[in-house]
Amino acid sequence: MSTQTRVLAIHAHPDDVEFQCAGTLALLKRAGFAVTIATMTPGDCGSAELDCEAIAEVRRGEAKAAADLIGADYLCLEFRDLVIFNDDDSRRRVTEALRRVRPNIILTAPPVDYHCDHEATSILVRDACFSASCPNYATRQWEPAPAIDWIPHLYFVDSLEGADRDGRPAPADFHVDVTDVFEVKKAMLACHASQRDWLLRQHGMDEYLTSQEQWGAKRGAEIGVAKAEGFRQYNGHPYPHDNRLLALLGQDGRGGRSASKPS
Repeated sequence: MSTQTRVLAIHAHPDDVEFQCAGTLALLKRAGFAVTIATMTPGDCGSAELDCEAIAEVRRGEAKAAADLIGADYLCLEFRDLVIFNDDDSRRRVTEALRRVRPNIILTAPPVDYHCDHEATSILVRDACFSASCPNYATRQWEPAPAIDWIPHLYFVDSLEGADRDGRPAPADFHVDVTDVFEVKKAMLACHASQRDWLLRQHGMDEYLTSQEQWGAKRGAEIGVAKAEGFRQYNGHPYPHDNRLLALLGQDGRGGRSASKPS
């Protein structure tokens, strides 16, 4: 395995990562780990006023600005909104991205969520964690990166407001206390200013920063802290089962601290 810990947060659209796990990323970056934020699409359907190319350009810039706030890299895989599918070409593209970033830890979309792009992203990333380590699996990209020789630790972030696509609760397996960096998380989401009117129109969120804060407080109350983010670890065979994310953060997932952090 790579001796340098690298973390990749990959979700469907710009602002998804900022809603669900930006606090955890801020903590990891503050602890000295390399962090990359990736989106499957540039969010080209995220406007009722601008055309696809115009809003995509705006949202790529917003996503990079958010990543810059914590010193993270930003990568867009250039799929398009509502046309992410679990097929061979898509899997190869995601596999290539993983081989280029070479992460030890991956945070991605939950397998069940309100949006088809979120669910397709989850499946593609899960499978790419495995295929990225298979040298004979060619990505058919120009100057492809070599295969990695490990399977990353894989974690699913919360679905939107912790509900599945039918509105039923989707509990977290463990929590990360992000109280100390929640203002950074808010600032990262605030970079996505183009989405305020869109979220009001499509989701009924009158103030997206307030919605983010309310959800952080709800997850925090579950473990007795002010603000938290929820996660589930993927434990399918042969993915790693030890919780390296919590170990790196020095947390126990229940609002307390673990005895020590790994080097």
